[in-house]
Amino acid sequence: MPTPQPSPEPLGTTLAKVALRDQLTTARGRLSLVEIGDTARRIADRLLAVEDVRRAASVAAYVGIGTEPGTGPLLTALSEAGKRVLLPVLLPDGDLDWAVHTGDRDLRPARYGLLEPTGPRLGVDAVATADVVLVPGLAASHAGMRLGRGGGSYDRALARVPVGTFTCVLLHDDEVGRDVPAEPHDRAVAAAVTPSGLVRF
Repeated sequence: MPTPQPSPEPLGTTLAKVALRDQLTTARGRLSLVEIGDTARRIADRLLAVEDVRRAASVAAYVGIGTEPGTGPLLTALSEAGKRVLLPVLLPDGDLDWAVHTGDRDLRPARYGLLEPTGPRLGVDAVATADVVLVPGLAASHAGMRLGRGGGSYDRALARVPVGTFTCVLLHDDEVGRDVPAEPHDRAVAAAVTPSGLVRF
């Protein structure tokens, strides 16, 4: 009896993700600082008009870096609106701890060019207390499957978020509706926001 062979699908999925990441990262690399800044402001405006965000007392977010859609205007507006903003702290094993955002002056450089809060750590489960969870990504499919950078940090975080919580990935306009390869550990989001508007899945 022949020995069963492992399915080639996981490797194929992984390679497809790598190819799509390369394509999207290259496209982002062509963006100007003006375009990135404009994207940040427009995304902040879009999100602040969403009822889920307006009603939220606590929002888990992140500090956008490089060619990611910027989050500076958004974080400022959320704080000024009196919302408790949680930001991630990358742990050595790739998981995410969380701390309260207390202003740009309290951010410090971290691994991979990240900026992280310096306040007391709240634990990996703190993300589950947020009313809204905003995450980075490179793309999202029509079904809400999100393509990250490959570390799995946000898939772990999203796995702790209660069902029904508004989860949203921040993207550029041409990154929504992509054919995102999915693996069993991948977590979908409820929506994507771009400079052009909000798409619910």
